[in-house]
Order: sequence, then structure tokens, then C-alpha cells
Amino acid sequence: MDIDKLKTTRKREQQLEHLSPFELKDNLITLASDQQKKPIKTMLNAGRGNPNWTASVPREAFFTLGQFGVSECRLAMDNPSGISGIPQKAGIAKRFEDFLSQNKQLAGIDLLQKMYEYGIQKHNFDPDSWVFELAEGVIGDQYPSPVRMLKHAEIIVHDYLIQEMCGNKPVRNGKYDLFAVEGGTAAMCYLFDSLMENGLLKKGDRIALGVPVFTPYLEIPELARYQFKVTYIHGSAKDKDGNSNFQYPDEELDKLGDKSIKAFFIVNPSNPTSVEMADASRKYLVKVVKNLNPNLMILTDDVYGTFVHGFTSLMNELPQNTLCVYSFSKYFGATGWRLGVIALYEDNIYDDMLSAIPEKEKQKLATQYESLTLSPNKLKFIDRLVADSRQIALNHTAGLSTPQQMQMLLFASYALLDTENVYKEDCIKLLHHRYQLLWDGMAFPIYPDIERAAYYCTIDIYEWAMKNYGKDFITFLEKNFEPVDIVFRLAEKSSIVLLNGGGFAGPEWSVRVSLANLEDDDYSVIGKELHETMMEYVEAWESTKKK
Repeated sequence: MDIDKLKTTRKREQQLEHLSPFELKDNLITLASDQQKKPIKTMLNAGRGNPNWTASVPREAFFTLGQFGVSECRLAMDNPSGISGIPQKAGIAKRFEDFLSQNKQLAGIDLLQKMYEYGIQKHNFDPDSWVFELAEGVIGDQYPSPVRMLKHAEIIVHDYLIQEMCGNKPVRNGKYDLFAVEGGTAAMCYLFDSLMENGLLKKGDRIALGVPVFTPYLEIPELARYQFKVTYIHGSAKDKDGNSNFQYPDEELDKLGDKSIKAFFIVNPSNPTSVEMADASRKYLVKVVKNLNPNLMILTDDVYGTFVHGFTSLMNELPQNTLCVYSFSKYFGATGWRLGVIALYEDNIYDDMLSAIPEKEKQKLATQYESLTLSPNKLKFIDRLVADSRQIALNHTAGLSTPQQMQMLLFASYALLDTENVYKEDCIKLLHHRYQLLWDGMAFPIYPDIERAAYYCTIDIYEWAMKNYGKDFITFLEKNFEPVDIVFRLAEKSSIVLLNGGGFAGPEWSVRVSLANLEDDDYSVIGKELHETMMEYVEAWESTKKK
């Protein structure tokens, strides 16, 4: 068989493919780094989805707001040693207006001006209270209060979620309660823990998981604390031409009608396949839930929703059932800020189910929360989440740091005030351009898909092999190679790091390319190297046929 041997043996590949893709990545980076030492080789790591862009305007506004906050502190007390006071509420709005008018040259000042006016004109904010929250928030001199989320910040971020997750067309007129958290990772941990703490999920319960999916969702249910029995809802649909579009067929969504399934966890748009759930599928899911499993708890992680035109979250379609996790990390290039929110509709099944639990269990839970309120049985699930995030006893020091909430507020305001959607369109164009370069490099035609977010790309080698070369070639691949062979081959020979799709419960013979973290031209290189490597398998197969 005429194909280069790798440093990594097949036996070693078999061992390593049991690792999470993010752990396997470290081995691939080592191999790619070794290859990089050769002349003209540059490592291209398309394994992790950290974007290589940042939203600069809301960051400029943050630092300019910081200057105002410091000036307010100095106004209260200005000791030569550097000890200053804290912002004072009386007259602060007028002082802020003066600051805005006297500092037109400062970066980000226009966003601060428009955000200030937006709060007053749209929500009738009291000017002094509004600016006082901004000044205290950016300085970070107080514990977060309310602990769940700062009052004015919650209202603005709520507007942002209605715009981006509900297309400005909420199905219901009620509001969502928001809990500001340290990114999507913290949100996942808090949700799993509080669902368990409150008996809404119990060890060994049945849950459903939309796959392929971000690997922690595969791994958390198996932990000793949970040991959930998992039903997989496979995004296995194909379009009319036989191409995988990773949508959920109706027969997969039908599984959710089983009332023994307590919860459904989904990333939407998905990771690694980067497509949103289609309108028809969402509407079908609504029917399944309402008619067959009305108490199904849904956790949707919608971090990539902003990269799809007209995105609609399940928080809009099934607001009473859905806990929505949204992170600002990808859209605004802010993974280091750790900014996220959990959104829960005010009229929801979680509170209803807590009210309906047996009296003995209800009293046991009341004992846990009785230090927080005189009516612990009436404590809403969203507020239990906050308390549980700090082991209840430390609830008074709960909450996301106030400077983080200010940056979150500025990100949200920037998107709300961008009425021409310039930032959104540029983000979407950037990703789709890179998608085009990748596929041009592979010399493959791109099939249209309105649900495509294009933050990642999953390339199914098996599907390509079957469509172009048939079953005999598939048999050859399965006999001679591990499904992860291609990611090792790319790392060793081309200094390219991709992740294996099988590690996301996706097609075993697939790879995930992040389109967010490299320069545009790098994706042409990755496409060409990927195609050349795929053709090496074909040539090896053809050489065996000749013999």
C-alpha cells in the first residue's frame, strides 16, 4: 500500500481516539509543532474556536466610561496618596452629560452618549440612577446588587436577547429573568447543579442530547454525580442531493415525546456542525413537547445564534420550557472576558414543578433556602440558581463582577444601536468568505444552506468517499485506517491541527475546522492540504487494486 507511514502508530491512534477532541488536540499540536521546525512550515491550528477578531467600539466605550468613573471617585475624595472616594448619586447625570459634551474626541464616547439616551428614551430610566449604576459598575467598588444582575444592565441585555434570539418578535409579551454569569461554561455548571439540588433532575434520570454536540455535554452526564441515561437525538438528515445538513429528522424529535425523558440539551446553532435548527424542525418540536411531554426541560446553548440571519431560539418558541444560555464570547471576540447570561421566562415549568413536588421534599428544600427569604418555598428557580452558584450560604456575595456586567452592557448596547446591522453583516460575511476559501481549496462545490452559521465546518470523509468512490473504497479505509488517522496525518505532514468529528458524537470519519481563529488565506491552505490528504487514501486504494 503506497501511503506514508506516520510516527503515530495505528495502535496509538486507537488509544488516543477515546480522548475528548480538546485533549487529543494537544497531541496533534505537538506533532504539528515538530513538523513546523522544517523550512517553510507554519502551524495552522484550526482546532479551537476562539475568534481572531474583537469588537473595538464597545471596548473603547468601556475604557472611556472608566475615565468618568475615576473622575467621580476623585470628586468625592482626592488624596495625594491615591486614596479616592466612591461615586455619589446626587447630580451625577448632569456631570455625565457634561463629560460627554466636553470629551467628544474620546474613543467610544458616541456609543456612551447613545446608550445613555436609549435608556432614558426607551425605558424611562431615572438619569441619576442610570448613570450611578454605570459609574459604580465600571469602578467595581460595590458587591453586585441585585446579585442576579444589575437593574439597568438587565433591561438593556434583555432588549439585546429579544433582538438576537427572538428576531424582535417574541411569541409572548412577558419578560425573561436574566442571571449574569462567568461565560457559558459557568452557566452549564450552575444549571446542572441547580437542577440536581432542587430535585428537578435526579441521579440516573433519562435526558436527551442533540448530537453532534460540544463535547462537555457528552461528558458531564457520565460523571458520577449525575450518571444520566442519555437518549441521543441525531442530526442525521440529508438534503435532496444526499448531502448531510445535520438537521434533526422528525423521527428523532419524536423520541422527545417520551415522558420518561426529563430534559433535552441542545447547542443551537450546533457545534461542530454549525447549523441552526430549521424552522420546520423547531415547529415540529413545539408540537411534540406541547402534545406529548409538556414538562420537558430544555437547555439551549445559543452562543452562535448571532451568526445566522433571522435566528430564532427555542427560548422564543418554547419559552416556558426553555433555559437559554447565551455567551458574548464568540460574537464580540471576548472569550477572555467570561461574559454570559442565563435567561428564563418569568412564567415557566421549573417554578410550576417546584410548587408541585411532594410536601416532604418541599420542606427539605425550604430548609436549604430559609436563610435567604421568609418564604423559601416561593423562591423562583432563577434565584435558586444564583444562590446555588455560591453554595447558598454565600449568596450575599453572588453575582458577576460589576465591571464585567458593564462590558456586557456595552456589547449589548452596541448591537442594539447598530440599526443598519453593519457589525453583524461584517461578521457573517467574514465567516462565509472563509468557508468559501476552505471549500475552494478542497475543490468541492458548496451547496446552499440558509441554516449555516459557518463558524465551524464539519467535513464528512465517509460521505465524500461513498459518493465519489463507492463501498469498496470505504471497506479499504475501514480495514487499514482509524477514523482519526486523517487528523494525525495532517498534523504530522502539514502542520495543520483539526479536530475529529467523532469526538463530538458526529460522523466518525469527519473533521471539524474552526473558521474563526485563523487568517483568511490559511483556509485555502487547509482546504488544499485536506484534499491532498484525502487523495492520498484514494491513490493507496488504487495501488492495491492494481496489485
